[in-house]
Amino acid sequence: MPLPHQGQQTLTLTGLRFDANLGILAHEHQAPQPIQVDAELNLGTQPLAPPDDDILHVLDYRKVRQIIIDECKAEHLNLLESLIGKLARRLLALPGVRGVRVKIAKLEIFDDCEVAIRIETGQW
Repeated sequence: MPLPHQGQQTLTLTGLRFDANLGILAHEHQAPQPIQVDAELNLGTQPLAPPDDDILHVLDYRKVRQIIIDECKAEHLNLLESLIGKLARRLLALPGVRGVRVKIAKLEIFDDCEVAIRIETGQW
């Protein structure tokens, strides 16, 4: 039986932490707070290895990381739901991306738990 030449590929960034302007409370409007973003991008069927080992022919995860940071820091948003929707749309618009799963957690909103929201859109 011949070996497969293609497979389903997912690009994953996990545990990306930085400060963002987010929330409805007074102190959240005055200073950024730490969040954590996890993202999965469904790249669909891909060759098992790129034919020429050139970064220009794949989705550069450095670019994806920077897009996540830039989108989350671009403006103050009141709702986590607004931020995650904006980020999911932006990631889904990247070339070759068929589906997006994103989770954003507010790390210090409560002392006894983490608050997070997760969204899935596109093809999975």
